[in-house]
Amino acid sequence: MTATEAVETDAGKQPKSVRVVLLALMITMMLAMLDNMIVGTAMPTIVGELGGLEHLSWVVTSYTLATAASTPLWGKIGDMYGRKGSFMASIVIFLAGSALSGMAQDMGQLIGFRAVQGLGAGGLMVGVMAIIGDLIPPRERGKYQGMMAGVMALAMIGGPLVGGTITDHWGWRWAFYINLPLGVVSLGLISAVLHLPKKRAKARIDYLGAALLTVGITAIVLVTTWGGTEYAWTSARIMELIGIGVVALIGFVFWQTKAAEPVVPLHIFRSRNFTLMSIIGFITGFAMFGATLFLPLYQQAVQGASATNSGLLLLPMLGAMLVTSMVAGRVTTNSGRYKLFPIAGGVLMIAGLYLLSTMDTGTTRFTSGLYMAVLGLGMGCLMQITMLVAQNSVEMKDMGVASSSTTLFRTLGSSFGVAIMGALFNHRVQDVMAEKAGALGSKITEKSAQLDAASLAKLPAQAREAYQHAVSSGTHAAFLLGAIVAVIVLLSALFVKEVPLRGAGPKPNAAAEDGAPAQPPVVEAV
Repeated sequence: MTATEAVETDAGKQPKSVRVVLLALMITMMLAMLDNMIVGTAMPTIVGELGGLEHLSWVVTSYTLATAASTPLWGKIGDMYGRKGSFMASIVIFLAGSALSGMAQDMGQLIGFRAVQGLGAGGLMVGVMAIIGDLIPPRERGKYQGMMAGVMALAMIGGPLVGGTITDHWGWRWAFYINLPLGVVSLGLISAVLHLPKKRAKARIDYLGAALLTVGITAIVLVTTWGGTEYAWTSARIMELIGIGVVALIGFVFWQTKAAEPVVPLHIFRSRNFTLMSIIGFITGFAMFGATLFLPLYQQAVQGASATNSGLLLLPMLGAMLVTSMVAGRVTTNSGRYKLFPIAGGVLMIAGLYLLSTMDTGTTRFTSGLYMAVLGLGMGCLMQITMLVAQNSVEMKDMGVASSSTTLFRTLGSSFGVAIMGALFNHRVQDVMAEKAGALGSKITEKSAQLDAASLAKLPAQAREAYQHAVSSGTHAAFLLGAIVAVIVLLSALFVKEVPLRGAGPKPNAAAEDGAPAQPPVVEAV
């Protein structure tokens, strides 16, 4: 039996081997999502033992840079040389980086080992999505990608709690070591049960294209990470990075038209749906990660919530996202129709972000929870549908590139969202603090507009009240910007062409209308 035949049966009749592969993929996705959540909670303890507070941001930045830069390369390697081997290699590199990070003796070593970990992490999410794309026809894929969205939501809710528990009881090094048993289980299951066709491309990897893309992505991520924090937005360093990034990316696009085996084949963007899904994915990342940054800050500073349970503060948003993803996946599988979801997602995202922008110092937790749920409903309509439609818009030979490109656009969107919304937030907080608390307010937020719970508790009552108004004003500006940007999602969704999903339905050949192959994917038995 082929994998396609297997997945076209009812879910309850799935062969055990397919379910085992899906379990392994979910474990791997959990690894990718949990890591930053757990490590973020452990960072104060890490700095206390290793020192190097001035280099703290690089622990996250090195991981993010390596992940973003390697994501498109992993997708292309999988397309050229086989999905299983490249996926297992990324897991091994990730686990090696995790083990080395746990053994780090100073901050420099930890930053370097986190970069190794990030190189592997770039292939985890891409590998999961591309393997699902290989094994499961698009018509059946929605319900499985809904399950993956559930794993993402669970990781975002439980990550900080797990990280705090591990750090308190086992020590911060186990925040990295915990990846090892999970990764070994995933490797074992994939090695034993997953059997995909072996490939051997005659063309060589496009090293020049890979180098140009890496330089371009690195410059973009550094601009969004350093801009407004380490350096002023108009500083020479930021301008240099912008120039390097623009030149590298223009050179990359030009070279892709000449390369024998381009890293990102530009022909995939000829599909209207693929291009629109890339745009929607970028804006979804922009809004989602901006929300996950500022919502806990608002609830801690203004509503007095505990920082310890920061993951639970997002439960209304993530729970709504989980439920909607499941429903969207099931409806898409049963009906084969999906255009409604990006349109509804755009409307709900705009509404949710606008409602969040109306919060002030008097907004109750119940009210803010309802607003978060509206945003979560919108993101749930978009998170997995974007990947599903993007994969359905390309040929099977480009499945890895399509998955990695969609993931990369979402990652870059999150970087821009955190940077731009963060700059607007910080500027507004500092203005309001200067207005309401005078010189004292300016001094309080001189180094950072985001105060931790300990710093907030030490403030005089008048300054604390001023800071609450300032944070409320800052979140208003950030979320209002998010709502305006989210209009692009709705406009893009209106132009999506509802091409029948391959693998089922009465008109599978219609897929060719949008440049996608008519035939369903066929791989070896799992």
